[in-house]
Amino acid sequence: MLIDALLMAKPHEVSSRAESLAATGIDGIFTFEGPHDVFLPLILAADTGCHLYTNVAIAFPRSPMHLAHTAWDLADLSGGRFSLGLGSQIKAHVERRYGSTWSSPVGRMREWVEAIRAIGRTWQDGDPLEYVGEHTRHTLMTPAFEPGSLPSGPPPIWLGALGPAMTRLATTVADGMLIHPFTSDRHLADVTLPRIRAGLEAAERPRSDLTVVGQAIVACATDPATQADADTAARWMIAFYGSTPAYVPVLETEGRGHLHPELRALSREGRWDEMAAMVDDDLLHAVVLRGDPAQVASRLVARFGYDFDRVALSTPGGITDEALSALVTETRVATAS
Repeated sequence: MLIDALLMAKPHEVSSRAESLAATGIDGIFTFEGPHDVFLPLILAADTGCHLYTNVAIAFPRSPMHLAHTAWDLADLSGGRFSLGLGSQIKAHVERRYGSTWSSPVGRMREWVEAIRAIGRTWQDGDPLEYVGEHTRHTLMTPAFEPGSLPSGPPPIWLGALGPAMTRLATTVADGMLIHPFTSDRHLADVTLPRIRAGLEAAERPRSDLTVVGQAIVACATDPATQADADTAARWMIAFYGSTPAYVPVLETEGRGHLHPELRALSREGRWDEMAAMVDDDLLHAVVLRGDPAQVASRLVARFGYDFDRVALSTPGGITDEALSALVTETRVATAS
């Protein structure tokens, strides 16, 4: 099981931050669609030797051609150590934040994956470009716009999936699947993993065909004061996700479905501190992997060690490089034992 860390820094600090993360011994570096561009930091992380991926880039505001070019260049720059992680986001953000169009998210995502693959075959193998879908079409490629083949081949496409329909799509057409970090041991075991197994069986694909990336909200510290701050940040993140309808099933799995209407009402009023206070210790422990590096490593292995290929660490309260390095070491020891 490989361990990956989030690269998040202001643009002028990205290069040094990427080097610091790599020095902790992590295996991969990922970015997310947050306050800065999701792709540009990975350019500066290309020389770290870590695997790089977007977790996730929002697909629909970008055309498949834009995504194909960016992924191709990052794969070339990193020597084949890049995977294109795509997500759909929700209608409000796609329409009102990105100013793009929203319809049939699962159908559109399938076409985005198929179109990027078709473009890749043209660049890699010289196949004529002829992709016509309901939502996108690509039928023109001249030599002036071809980047040339890659020694490593086209970069893998990973899909962020939460619900049953997107999970079926990911297990059918993607090279990898990114599990959402808002989950619990019970929800993974009872809901997510059975969906993945059923999807692969229906698609007649072996498990080895799909890179499964687990994600975890982590609050890891070596002293009580820092742990308390990390726990508070984790409570806020749980409350934020819990206010969104798409994540209600996780609350329901943990017997907390009744929290959603209250959290949603508070979020609309901007009462964020009150939302975090609604997350009790039992729910915090069910969702968040928390404690010192050895304790978190034990939880990581118990939750992800036997069914997942990689784990991406979401650390809303931050984590020191020393604690991260210790966590990586402890996890490898626990995995090997």
